[in-house]
Amino acid sequence: MSSNPERSISYVLTKYVTTYMHKEVLMLNQNTRTRDAARLLQHYETDDIIVTDENNIPVGIVTDEDIIRKVSDVTVNAEFTFLKDIMNTPLITINEKASLQDALHKMRDSNVRKLPVVSKKNLVIGIIYQVTIANVIRDATATAPRLLSPPVKAILGNLGFVLQFAGVLLIVPAILSTILGEAVTATGIYLTTVLLLVIGFFLNSYGEKASLNLHQASILVVSSLFLLTLIGTIPYLYVLPYEGSNTEIFANAFFSSAAGFTTGGISLFDQPENLPQSFTFYRSFTQLVGGMSFIYLIITAFYPESKLQSMRGFISGKTLHMRELFATITIIFILYISIIASLLYLFGERNIIDNVSLAMSTVATGGFIPTSTILHNLIWEEKLVLIGGMILGALPFTFHYSLVKKKFLSPKLGKEILIYFAILGGAMALFIGFSGLEPLTSIFYTVSASTTAGLQSDNLSDFNGSAHLILIILMFIGGCGFSTAGGIKIFRLMHLKDIKKIIDKQKNQNYLQN
Repeated sequence: MSSNPERSISYVLTKYVTTYMHKEVLMLNQNTRTRDAARLLQHYETDDIIVTDENNIPVGIVTDEDIIRKVSDVTVNAEFTFLKDIMNTPLITINEKASLQDALHKMRDSNVRKLPVVSKKNLVIGIIYQVTIANVIRDATATAPRLLSPPVKAILGNLGFVLQFAGVLLIVPAILSTILGEAVTATGIYLTTVLLLVIGFFLNSYGEKASLNLHQASILVVSSLFLLTLIGTIPYLYVLPYEGSNTEIFANAFFSSAAGFTTGGISLFDQPENLPQSFTFYRSFTQLVGGMSFIYLIITAFYPESKLQSMRGFISGKTLHMRELFATITIIFILYISIIASLLYLFGERNIIDNVSLAMSTVATGGFIPTSTILHNLIWEEKLVLIGGMILGALPFTFHYSLVKKKFLSPKLGKEILIYFAILGGAMALFIGFSGLEPLTSIFYTVSASTTAGLQSDNLSDFNGSAHLILIILMFIGGCGFSTAGGIKIFRLMHLKDIKKIIDKQKNQNYLQN
């Protein structure tokens, strides 16, 4: 039993209905025959149908009991009965931002046991059941006493899942170092992998997988990157030939690890080719892991539930929950990396491991390179490949999802992407005019700056002041939201117009008070 059941119940009832709603919803047009609806209910193994009108607006609900009652009526011909004839209307719904407490009150006042959950656009994204809320309350009061509060356990549960995800992915560079016979590198990476999996397991088992509010999500993002960086320091301590005190050695290793997992890409090594090849691969791989983890964290924390509800996993076809979301992000990145590495190999870069390392740095917009000369003497085809990879890294997750889902045909370009390309296009024209470089090289540098990938083959100190200013502005602006690119992000710039509304609203409030 919980040591403080009132507190536990109070906490769970403040959670959003989207946390516990049933997300697989069967929606049918009101002109669907009752016979066909019954067959679909059986096929999808569900009990409820949300009935929509010709404009896909939800207008009613039909349960299996409604169909059975109507079919059993001898005065009714089931062959010519439609859902609109038997549905319960008007449809009583609840907003996706409502709490479980709100849902209980609405169920009581409306005398219903289930509520369709709708988004801001009045689209049904799930159903919350009274029995589900009852089970949540029962579990909250029946849980054995623990030292930590429910919000902390929610953070720990999600943190454990992220660490486990990273641990599984890091098996790839560990296996590569084993195949290449680089035992020292392999030891450090295997130890990192084991620690991530073990710590993630304990955090996952002690915490709980629950949705987070803004405050909790912010703590999760920071703590995830910190722990990934700290544990990811181990291979650096094994491999790198640092000189100095133990404090300096650890600081350099921690700095290098942070540059990888945060995709900062700041390198302490002028000649990475002197490092073991599997270790340079590991450095680039940490950028990929950090980038994918960051996308997952910000999507689960800040992405609207209604948009996630419309997405399906590539393998399972189910709504993107934790595992499906991670799997989908991983598949997309692996696909991009494979294409970029293959094209680089096709155009003459014959070291496939270095190609993959460079591809990971490009898509993750990190900037680590496997050798100090790999960007020298690039042919125009290779520059175009890298430009494309960097731009992909700066675009939002929804673009990648729609691009891959539609098999690279007709991806949807949102307003944010169009603004990003407009800014990038203008910067390209200015940089070509001020830098004095050939057009393709100028485009390469503007893309590298705007995506915060930081790839360069020339000494930037040789550029004039105007060229420097353009690159700096592009780096400050950065890429799109929900991407691996850094910077302020385009979507934040788009919200600058709201500042005037906020100021005017505050002035009106002050005027009314006076």
